[in-house]
Amino acid sequence: MHYAQLMEKGYTPFKDESYFTNGYLETELDWVKGMKDIRLRDLPSFLRTTNPDEFMLKYVIQETGRAKQASAIILNTFNKLEEEALTALQSMLPPPVYAVGPLQLLQREIEDKTVKSISSSLWKDDDACLGWLDKNQPNSVVYVNFGSITVMSPDQLVEFAWGLTNSKKPFLWILRPDIVAGEAAILPPEILEETKDRGMISSWCPQEKVLNHPAIGGFLTHCGWNSTLESIYSGVPMLCWPFFAEQPTNCWFSCTKLGVGMEIDGNVEKGAVERLVRELMDGEKGKEMKKKAMEWKRLAEDAISTPNGSSCLNLQRLINDHLLSPKRC
Repeated sequence: MHYAQLMEKGYTPFKDESYFTNGYLETELDWVKGMKDIRLRDLPSFLRTTNPDEFMLKYVIQETGRAKQASAIILNTFNKLEEEALTALQSMLPPPVYAVGPLQLLQREIEDKTVKSISSSLWKDDDACLGWLDKNQPNSVVYVNFGSITVMSPDQLVEFAWGLTNSKKPFLWILRPDIVAGEAAILPPEILEETKDRGMISSWCPQEKVLNHPAIGGFLTHCGWNSTLESIYSGVPMLCWPFFAEQPTNCWFSCTKLGVGMEIDGNVEKGAVERLVRELMDGEKGKEMKKKAMEWKRLAEDAISTPNGSSCLNLQRLINDHLLSPKRC
């Protein structure tokens, strides 16, 4: 809701290209309600522009303005997860805000089989990885998936690959054919040889099933909201490598507010990847993150699975106020 103010206050667009690298992105925005200690670099990526006519910037300003005219705001989150932000958002908006998530958990509560068959995946799932996971010890495998849109350079791909290889941890890597910008996603043969007994590479997978598999100990992710929320309600800690859009915000939130993530630098260096993977899977920080993740898993389930859960109550309020209300008849 603060996009227009960011322009009015002169934070964006940037005055010139130097603002991308001169430390300006570390500017703290202590006036943003409900997001204490957030920095400019943690806000959605389309704010990082020198073009005052940037399409996405103008679009979100327009749409957040229109939100004030809505009958209701429906969000895929739950009250305990984003309490401060939800309170701040409601204070800025005339329409009521309903947090009714995680929607994926809500879907489990519906008995209709046709609804349960619905998938949000943009790619065809490959279930073979589940059989491979069955052969691994509990909490031993690093799951790697950068989503359906993220792209990276060939060098970044190789740095990630060597970091995972050198960590000596088993991994399941979802490697889309188009993940490298303008090139095929090809790993060095020596990496494939070294990891053939402890690594599995697939083009896509049923992510919710993977995250809930007992073998999964951590998730290396791009921090899309669906992936972030799925990881939270599955009780899986994360290594975060945000790419664009709101992913930097989700990364900041997971790492600094929820205590379930650690960020990988955008440049990607194999030594850092190796170190963070080892910390995630074996270190004290990793153990703390796992404990926090399991706490958030319980709270997510409480929001959906009990009659008095916040998301169940919010959904009922939404139905009563906007679908069954006499004003709608």
